[in-house]
Amino acid sequence: MVIKVAVAGAKGRMGNQVVSAILENDDLELVAIFDLHGVGEELTQGIKINSPDEMETVLQRVKPHVLVDFTNATAAVENVKVAARNNVKLVVGTTGFSASQFKELEDAITGHVPAIISPNFSIGVNVFWKLIAEAARQLQAYQYHMEIVEMHHSHKKDAPSGTAVKAAEILSNYSTKGTGKFVYGRQGITGERTDEEIGIHAVRAGEIVGEHTVLYAGKGERLEITHRAQSREAFSQGAIKAIEWISRKERSRIYSMDEMLKELEQG
Repeated sequence: MVIKVAVAGAKGRMGNQVVSAILENDDLELVAIFDLHGVGEELTQGIKINSPDEMETVLQRVKPHVLVDFTNATAAVENVKVAARNNVKLVVGTTGFSASQFKELEDAITGHVPAIISPNFSIGVNVFWKLIAEAARQLQAYQYHMEIVEMHHSHKKDAPSGTAVKAAEILSNYSTKGTGKFVYGRQGITGERTDEEIGIHAVRAGEIVGEHTVLYAGKGERLEITHRAQSREAFSQGAIKAIEWISRKERSRIYSMDEMLKELEQG
C-alpha cells in the first residue's frame, strides 16, 4: 500500500528536506503541503502550498494516512489537533514545546490517533542518547561533572535545542543525588560549580546543521561524546522511517523513536 502523506512547514529547512525525501520514495505519495509562506505557490509536481487555516478542509479532501509536522510549537499544537480529529496519524519533529503545550498534544493524540514525536529523527542521535546515558551511569559513582554544548545555524529560533533538552533530562537521572540542576550558560560571579549542576550551552552561528556534545569531566581527565549532522538528510531519512512505521500502528498514543528503533532492530 502506498502511504499518503501531508507535510506542514513544507518551506522550512526540515519540511523541504522531508518533502524531497517523500518524492524520492516509491512507497510514499505526497498529497498535500502546508506553510504560512508562499500560499498558492506550486512547490512540487503540481501540488500547491495550502494555508494552515485550510488544513481541516484539505485533509478531509485528500485523506492522507500521515501528517508530518516541522513547524513551530504554537502552530504544531493546532495542526496536531486538526489531524487527530480527522484520524490522520502523526510524525512530529517540531521542538520548543512548553509543558502545557505538550499536555495539549497528549490530550489530542491519546485515544484518538497514533503519533510519533521526537526532537530529533536522526538515527545517530538516538544512538547518541543511549551512549550518553550509559556513560553517565558508569561515571555516576565518581562524581564527574556533566555539561552539554549544542551548535546550530543562526536561523534556529529555540534554544537550547530539543535534542539538548532531552540529553539534559537523560543526564539528570545520573547526576549527584539523582537530581540535575540545569544551568543555561553562565555569566558574572556565579560561585563554584555544584556537583548536581548540568550546564547547557547554545551556539547559534552560520549554517551549522547541528552538533551536540556531552562532556564528562573528572579529576585529571574528561570524556566527550559528540554527534555531528553533516546534512539534514540524516533527519529526513529518519522521518521517512517514522512515517512508514507509524502508518502501521493502530494503538492511539504517543510513540518514541526508541520504541521504533527497538522494534525495527528485532525485525
